[in-house]
Amino acid sequence: MSKFRNTFHCRIAAIGIAAVALATSLPAASRGPQHGRHHGGIHYQVEVVNLTRAQQFTPLLVAIHHPSVDVFEPGAPALPELATLAETGNPVPLSDRLDATRGVSATARGDGLTAPGQKTAIAIDAPTPGYRISLAAMMIPTNDGFVGLDAARLPAPGRSVSYTLYAYDAGSEPNDESCASIPGPEYPECNGPGGSGAPEAGAEGFVHIHNGIHGIGDFDAAERDWRNPVARVTIRARY
Repeated sequence: MSKFRNTFHCRIAAIGIAAVALATSLPAASRGPQHGRHHGGIHYQVEVVNLTRAQQFTPLLVAIHHPSVDVFEPGAPALPELATLAETGNPVPLSDRLDATRGVSATARGDGLTAPGQKTAIAIDAPTPGYRISLAAMMIPTNDGFVGLDAARLPAPGRSVSYTLYAYDAGSEPNDESCASIPGPEYPECNGPGGSGAPEAGAEGFVHIHNGIHGIGDFDAAERDWRNPVARVTIRARY
């Protein structure tokens, strides 16, 4: 079970919007410096490929941690910091919380958006292969959708492993599919950038598999919808 159960604080949303705006000026596939806490041991190269047709991933957050740590758990309320990431694209609050969590040995963040068909690579270390890896990034345009991997096994040195990743809904915001509710870059449907987020009223209240874009708001389902899985991650290990 997740170690933390709190409600989402809307005041953080403005920080996330600024982070998404910054990300839009960066390359689609980020290979620059990452931010976070690192400790030596086994070196991992984490490559995430966006398999969707018309969804972008905001800067990825990767964490190496003990198996007892959960970054998210389907069927349970999202951490408030995960809700921030899923609603605004800002990974910093969740990264800071994980850095302060016992059992988390390293975190790393990408710097740019990952466009459809593109790949983002992030380097991170782990003390032993017995640790686990989790990652998350907002999918845009969605209200509170994120691509996620929770507590997956790491490969032994000299080996690699691949996982398919699913789209999750943080359950912290109603899915109105409105330009006013979804931050991000220039959207053709919005004639400009997205808005600042929607209120919590009507949110599901728990993490679950995202049911996609249905065309109930400003975004066309024929263009923006997807079918799971939405990404593939390949993890390579070496000393």
